[in-house]
Amino acid sequence: MSRGGGKGPSLKDKLDGNELDLSLCDLNEVPVRELAALPKATVLDLSCNNLISLPSDFCSLMHLVKLDLSKNRLQQLPLDFGRLVNLQHLDLLNNRLVTLPVSFAQLKNLKWLDLKDNPLDPVLAKVAGDCLDEKQCKQAAVKVLQHMKAIQSEQDRQRQRKLQAEREMEKKREAEQRAKEAQERELRKREKAEEKERRRREYDAQKAAKQEMEKKTKKENVQTRKPASSSRPAQPPRHRHSWSRSVLRVLLLVLLCVLCTLAACKLTELQRQPLCVSVNTLYEDVVAALQNHKTLQNMLQQNSQQ
Repeated sequence: MSRGGGKGPSLKDKLDGNELDLSLCDLNEVPVRELAALPKATVLDLSCNNLISLPSDFCSLMHLVKLDLSKNRLQQLPLDFGRLVNLQHLDLLNNRLVTLPVSFAQLKNLKWLDLKDNPLDPVLAKVAGDCLDEKQCKQAAVKVLQHMKAIQSEQDRQRQRKLQAEREMEKKREAEQRAKEAQERELRKREKAEEKERRRREYDAQKAAKQEMEKKTKKENVQTRKPASSSRPAQPPRHRHSWSRSVLRVLLLVLLCVLCTLAACKLTELQRQPLCVSVNTLYEDVVAALQNHKTLQNMLQQNSQQ
């Protein structure tokens, strides 16, 4: 087996029953693949090597029951170290560990633990104790598991609180978004109503202006027609002229009757009748009176000419 990692056959040579001793091999890394091929090796000794860290796939060695990592230079354990659920005995003496991964709380079968000679966090160091004998190491396993479970529970609660806070924040954002959308809808609705009202006012104004224009046009038309109607006073004279003609016709008819009566009284045997005598006398008086009025005589001449 080389210093950088072991090979399958050499690891088998080191296998003694269910124990595999790889201590004092000056290892810089763990031969995980070769170890995975030896599920019977439930007891693994990697003490007194130069291991600074464990690879993430180391936690796939779930068949391990006893693990010795003492006297290395480990600064931390893999985050999913808790996958080694069958682990009962764990020796981490004389490393450079400050804290343990939270998944450590999942090592429910852990019965023995040694964390001496590590620069542990003061709280963790106090919980782990000295581990100077079998009893103290067993107590260390129990107390550290309880401590890590408490940390895990607190982290779970923090995650839950964070998740709840994020949910509440999301709900608040959604509520704010809905309120904003509702406000925008209300604003658009108001703007639409205002636009509709503005258009209605414009329509009413245009309609009123149109009606006013029609009234003005109608008024102008009426005023334009008035001179035409005022130029018609010629018609009343026509009416009066026709009326005077009618009167003239009546007078002519009366005159004709009078002339017929005169002719009858002058030319017939009726001239001796009392009525004709009166008519003849009246005629002679009228003719005498008319001869004295030249104006009437001229009018009679004009009418006779017409």
